[in-house]
Amino acid sequence: MPKQVKATETEKITMNLGYVDLGRIDLLVEEGFFTNRTDFIRTAIRAQLDRHGTEVGALVERRVLEMGLRDITRAELEAARAAGERLHVKVVGLARLAEDIPPDLARETIAEITVLGALQASPALKDALRDRIR
Repeated sequence: MPKQVKATETEKITMNLGYVDLGRIDLLVEEGFFTNRTDFIRTAIRAQLDRHGTEVGALVERRVLEMGLRDITRAELEAARAAGERLHVKVVGLARLAEDIPPDLARETIAEITVLGALQASPALKDALRDRIR
């Protein structure tokens, strides 16, 4: 019977800290501010992520990898714009941009298109995205 792999909610990392920083963490742990070093490090990481929450949100972009045919529709791009997302489209095969996509919508929502194969789009769309087509 095969052994079942249990999914974890955390990933182990290793890091090096200077002796002074480590000593300061240990002092805070000793004084009861944190239960242990790990508690301190997790708290510090969460604080930084919260502090930069707006920036992190702006940097989150939907990345798409497709094999075969990838049709990109106006509705998909409008949904991405409404969600504040930018697409990174990666296709091995054929990528097609719908004819009703306005060039300005494409520029707003498509960060890059990488196609190993062929890209079908109107000349206006190809021109609008020329710096993003790889």
